[in-house]
Amino acid sequence: MNTSHFLDKYASHPNYKSPTGSKLNTKSWQTEAPLRMLLNNLDSEVAEDPNNLIVYGGSGQAARNRESLEKIIKILLDLEEDESLLIQSGKPVGKVRTHDQAPRVLIANSNLVPEWANWEHFEKLKSDGLMMYGQMTAGSWIYIGTQGILQGTYETFTACANKHFGGSLTGKLLVSGGLGGMGGAQPLAATMAGATFLGADIDPFRIEKRLKTKYIDKMTESYVEARDWALDAKKNNKNISIGLVSDAGDLLNSLLEDGIIPEVLTDQTSAHDPVFGYVPNGMTLNQAHELRNSDQKKYKEISLKSMASFFNA
Repeated sequence: MNTSHFLDKYASHPNYKSPTGSKLNTKSWQTEAPLRMLLNNLDSEVAEDPNNLIVYGGSGQAARNRESLEKIIKILLDLEEDESLLIQSGKPVGKVRTHDQAPRVLIANSNLVPEWANWEHFEKLKSDGLMMYGQMTAGSWIYIGTQGILQGTYETFTACANKHFGGSLTGKLLVSGGLGGMGGAQPLAATMAGATFLGADIDPFRIEKRLKTKYIDKMTESYVEARDWALDAKKNNKNISIGLVSDAGDLLNSLLEDGIIPEVLTDQTSAHDPVFGYVPNGMTLNQAHELRNSDQKKYKEISLKSMASFFNA
């Protein structure tokens, strides 16, 4: 298969799909593996936003831009068994002669020394096209979707049950915010641990994705409906999961106004990224996109104030 045919079939932006089966597309399985990992990370069934090469975590990318991604794919398709590809923050920067036992791909993401390791400096480098945010497993092409965090989340919930609730979360209400790539593991992990789960996300697409993949049981845009489902399930010791299209802070405040105190409270909103990962309270998704594009400094200020209010709820 020639390069243009491969790109058309497996990497026609934003429709990415990893090859499967025993047929090699590259010159060795050592190179075929990272190629398939990269494309799998950008598959819409895995990635949160393939159009912007974002895999998860607000802005965690698999490659810096489309040009870099296509260049990476072309090099991988032609890489010899004694060559290695060097990736710097999502961009191919070198192909060197090594040997057949060397790694075929060497990747480094977002390496900043402490003096300049802050969001302001990073965003300047990003805007200049010199860096990208690779999260933990997006930029290294090893993200395997929400399933990758499922066991760890389940173990955390069972540890909570063992320490605080006599070994069981049955009949306990577990509330959280954020149902994206990482937070999306919580509803299934919670029900596996026996809890009634109620989670909020401002983006309905994220809940719909969890519903489609059976990580969550129910979805609604009505707080009252979500509350009543949750209280009924809790009362009857039912381990069901509910996704509410809502700001997480609004959900917490509504629960407090109704005198409902969850036994377990967690948070999986992308608060580590106040500009691209977080949507402030009172702002629609469209409003958030517009302000991000027009005034990132103001957006960050509003986000931090919103986080403080959410934390104090």
